[in-house]
Amino acid sequence: MTSSLLPAASAATADSADAAQVAELLGRYLVTLDDEEPDEAWARSLFTEDAVVTFPMSRHKGRAGLAEWHRASLAAFAATQHLGSPAVVTVEGDRAVFRANVLTTHVHHPGGDRPPLFRAGTLASGAARRTAAGWRLGELSFRVLFTEGEPPKRG
Repeated sequence: MTSSLLPAASAATADSADAAQVAELLGRYLVTLDDEEPDEAWARSLFTEDAVVTFPMSRHKGRAGLAEWHRASLAAFAATQHLGSPAVVTVEGDRAVFRANVLTTHVHHPGGDRPPLFRAGTLASGAARRTAAGWRLGELSFRVLFTEGEPPKRG
């Protein structure tokens, strides 16, 4: 006797493995912002060629220049720490959508007239696609839920 549950169980296992890979992409993105200097290899390992990343104060379209855009954003601070919740991921074939909460602490450069820390609680959301190189982020955006302290002055 064969079970009709086996194909569904196999599909659920595959979706679960794909969801874990997408969640890991978001986690790796957040950790590397604090621990590495983004370069083109970093961008290729995380994003599709046509990726769109939206911060509350700016937006970048395309993988070209994405690492430099991140470096410029991070240069406004002496240090950052991005803490992400587990991502909620829904996989449908070769596409996935995700959401996670992110708490970011930004350390201002010393010597300014601002409090030393600027914190933001955000909802990260986006979409990923399965590519020939594996899962990659195609859309990533952050919606601010709350802030504490003062952001850097815009130049």
